[in-house]
Amino acid sequence: MRVTVRVTPAAPEPVPPGCTAVIIDVLRATTTLTYARLHGARDVLPVATAAEAFTLRTRHPGALLCGEREGRRIEGFDLGNSPAEYRFAVVAGRTLIFASTNGSLALLRARRARRRVLAAFVNASAVVRALAGAGEVVLLCSGKLGRFCLEDAALAGWLCRALVAGGARLEGGGARFALGLAPRTAAEVHASVQSAGQGRYLRSLGPEFAADVECCAALDTVDQVFDV
Repeated sequence: MRVTVRVTPAAPEPVPPGCTAVIIDVLRATTTLTYARLHGARDVLPVATAAEAFTLRTRHPGALLCGEREGRRIEGFDLGNSPAEYRFAVVAGRTLIFASTNGSLALLRARRARRRVLAAFVNASAVVRALAGAGEVVLLCSGKLGRFCLEDAALAGWLCRALVAGGARLEGGGARFALGLAPRTAAEVHASVQSAGQGRYLRSLGPEFAADVECCAALDTVDQVFDV
């Protein structure tokens, strides 16, 4: 297995079409979508803008509009980007049209990949197991508006360390950089997410958002991995 890391989403080269792309947006899209799929969401259709989401729903009239701007639910949408919103009673059997600020764009950048895997700290070990047998793996950090995010790079590093322990080969400076940021314990995971700039920003929005950060900072609370 060859593993590369796009530490920011602004890398000029496209995601290779034959690879397995691991999408990382710890705060909060890939955590939220992992819980959405765990609770029975049927499909996720990523879009870049709210206008595209409204247009796409005309072709999927039963779909839920989901997403945020600056952390808050988009006006006219059914759901925002909080894992707590995506309960079984709300999303089971539903298609989600998803327009988050960063995670949706990462999913779209990887649309040529052979497989797109949702990765978060909440299902990190399950992701490692799901990658067994993959030839080329690209860990794609969503970042924040095209810029570096500590929590995404930290998860990429955690995954790199686990994959190397299983015989994978890291390639490129991004993978080596991420490996140096990898937390080693659940406590270090928690600290890296809580102390990240996006974690501090979300907590400033109020207690419900602080609860989201706490959820996203947990390691291996979900023993499943989902493709989108």
